[in-house]
This record gives sequence, structure tokens and C-alpha cells, in this order.
Amino acid sequence: MFKGSITALVTPMRNGSVDEEAFRSFVDWQITEGSNGLVPVGTTGESPTLSHDEHKRVVEMCIEMAAGRVPVIAGAGSNNTREAIDLARHAEKAGADAVLVVTPYYNKPNQEGLYQHYKAINDAIGLPIIIYNIPPRSVVDMSVETMARLAELPNIVGVKDATAKLERVSQTRHAIGPDFIQLSGEDATALAFMAHGGRGCISVTSNVAPKLCAEFQAACLAGDFAKALIYQDRLMPLHQALFIEPNPTGAKYALSVLSQMEDDVRLPLVGITEPTKTAIRAALVHAGLTN
Repeated sequence: MFKGSITALVTPMRNGSVDEEAFRSFVDWQITEGSNGLVPVGTTGESPTLSHDEHKRVVEMCIEMAAGRVPVIAGAGSNNTREAIDLARHAEKAGADAVLVVTPYYNKPNQEGLYQHYKAINDAIGLPIIIYNIPPRSVVDMSVETMARLAELPNIVGVKDATAKLERVSQTRHAIGPDFIQLSGEDATALAFMAHGGRGCISVTSNVAPKLCAEFQAACLAGDFAKALIYQDRLMPLHQALFIEPNPTGAKYALSVLSQMEDDVRLPLVGITEPTKTAIRAALVHAGLTN
């Protein structure tokens, strides 16, 4: 169920509030363009600045609009275990297909703390859980050994790996086996990640180029890496340009160029600078997404 191009959805805003109409339209566009799955309210969805009510509402809207056409992996991460459990239970009740749970940020738990955090969530729900390992943001790195322990629990089914350590895919396959779902969390290195045995990518770029990212992933999953490389060359400037400034500011600007939503983010994020806008527009042209 969880494979291919899975979009880490941005959350459209208008005048500081969640733009529900734009979000619903955006979800439908993502699916019709070929995305294989959706992740609402992850970091790209500005979850740190959404209230709990807004967070839960976005999850509900995503599930409603997806209507079973693609799986919905709801963001349910927190550095407070009780809060993560609450968000995960809500996602289950709302009808999500899985939850994405980031390693606890800021409080820097050790490996045993990481294990107990995920075990508590595992014990609280009946949904598949995908670990989100992103040391650059959380400042902790889940070891392969800890992940192998967690994989023995019934609901821990995979990982979104944003370590940028490509050897980690093979190491995890060796420790846990090929059935453990490994999803790239970094667009620029997803080609190599897939060659190591990945199943897909939870992608930022697919917000902007869903059809191209889905076709890229289909080529990888078919083992046609020569074809995938053609897509990689087309998408690479966009992968880079979207991250010149903090995510999702670049993606939201690109989507405003494509008339999908307003270029509106919440503080402490601010709109991107003119040089970055120029780079993103050039990358959109290079990818064939605009003139």
C-alpha cells in the first residue's frame, strides 16, 4: 500500500487561516496527477504552527477528499508522547491508513527513550506506524538496532529516512529484512535510495510536480533506472531550489506560480526572497511545468 510518490502535503493558508477550499482542491489535484499517497500535517504541512483543532481538521479533510483513492498517512508526531498518542488516535478514528511519527525533537531522548516512545504509540492504536527519522530537524538519529527492535512490534511497518545516509537502506534491509518499508525523505537522493531497495519517497517536490514525481517513482519501482535518471535530470534543479530557504516556503511560492494556492506561510516562517523566487521559476521552466 505504501509505495511510490507520496506527497508531504503543504497546508494552504489565506490571511493567516487554513484555506480549506484550496486544500480540498489541492488534494484532488494531487490524486488526479498520479500521486500514490498523501501525508497531511507533517513538517511540510507546517504542523508546528497549527493548533490541535486545525491539525485534526486537516487530517479529516484529507481523508474525506482522498475517499480511498490513495492511502493517507497522517502526521502524528510530537516530542510529547501523550500528545503523539492523542494525534495518532484521532487519525485512526478519522480513517487514516497509517500515521507518520517523527523522532522526538528538542528533548533529545536516547535510544531507549526512542524505543519506549514508539512502543507507547504502537500500544495505543491499531494503525500501521511509519517512523520518521530526520536528524537535521530532531537532533536525534534512530539507530538501525533500535529500528530493528521496533520492527518486532505489530504496528511498526516502515521508516521515512531523511538521514541522507544512503548506506542506511542496505543496513536496515540486512537488519530487518526486505519487507520493512523504507521510504526516502529526501527528494534529491531518492534515485540512489530506490536503487538500494527503497519503496518510494515521501516527497516535497511532488507538491509541485506530482505527475513527474509519480512517473519517476514508477520507473524506479520497475527497475528502469535509465528512465528514472531522465526524470532525475529534469527534476534536480527543482529539488534544490525548493530548499534554498526553509521548507515549505519554496514549495508554496512554486504552487502560487502554478495557481494552486496563495503564497502564504505562518510565522516564524516568512516568504522567500527575490533571488530564490528567480531560482524556483527557472527550475519550474527546466522541469517543463511553466513557460
